[in-house]
Amino acid sequence: MNNISELHKPVMLERCIELLGEELQSDKAVLIDGTLGLAGHSEAFLQRFPKLTLVGIDRDLNALKLAKERLANYSNRVHLVQGIYSDIPEILEDLGIKLVDAVLLDLGVSSMQLDKTERGFSYSQNAPLDMRMDNTAGITAAEVINQYSEKDLTRIFKTFGEERFAKPIAKKIVQLRDGEPFVSSKQLTEVIGKVVPFIPGKSSGHPAKRVFQALRIEVNNELGILAETLPAVISSLRVGGRVVVLSYHSLEDRIVKQALVSASTSSAPVDLPIELAEHAPTLRLLVRGAEMASDEEIQNNPRSASVRLRAAEKIRDAA
Repeated sequence: MNNISELHKPVMLERCIELLGEELQSDKAVLIDGTLGLAGHSEAFLQRFPKLTLVGIDRDLNALKLAKERLANYSNRVHLVQGIYSDIPEILEDLGIKLVDAVLLDLGVSSMQLDKTERGFSYSQNAPLDMRMDNTAGITAAEVINQYSEKDLTRIFKTFGEERFAKPIAKKIVQLRDGEPFVSSKQLTEVIGKVVPFIPGKSSGHPAKRVFQALRIEVNNELGILAETLPAVISSLRVGGRVVVLSYHSLEDRIVKQALVSASTSSAPVDLPIELAEHAPTLRLLVRGAEMASDEEIQNNPRSASVRLRAAEKIRDAA
């Protein structure tokens, strides 16, 4: 387990425990870790709260296998499920659990997926263009690159990667793929490097970073699933239950912000003299805006540099 612990340092762990811990003291407390990964957060919660029951969800079978090993000492308090976090209500129903006390969503690609060369998530290592979080199902990044139209590739790179050079990159890919289909991350990285100007000291990150992010989001339908997940999370919390979400890029954070702010705002028309019960907020925000990792944490765990934390407490059931 030491190797797994070294591979995965949970981001903003103490802050997550501080925000969720108050609701996890009871004998029947249930925490959902909707993005289990290598179970760094989950292990810490199980250690801190000896009566806690954990529901850990992940798409990735390999992650679930490693998490099961890591959490073996707590097996009598753990339910591990392969699935998508938007399916939380169905997963809880299958487990016979009505409502939960806390939900943690640590979004984006996991350390393990980035570090496993064969998964194809990283632009810095040559590997097959896969990028599926569940590598047993769904379309691969290679299929997206080789089959999508120039227009669709441009849209993906621009919308999901916020890539300024989306159109010329897509055009170049379409020109080249007929002669030789794209199969590796190296092929794609080299093409992007020729299209995107890189000025040492001025350019932000690797030229391929934004395109690889866009492809990962498209392959895994990350934003669509996230938008479906937040209402499902809120409905699965008991009154007094809390949710913490860790986002790693602006597109994720925007969806989380909109969902939490909307649920924490009265829906009553401005000219209504009395707020009816059905218009009252269902959530109370626990942090002002989005919190970031401290300089000390970023130094110890560089992957926390881009994190944005948002949290809320459920204050009533929807009418």
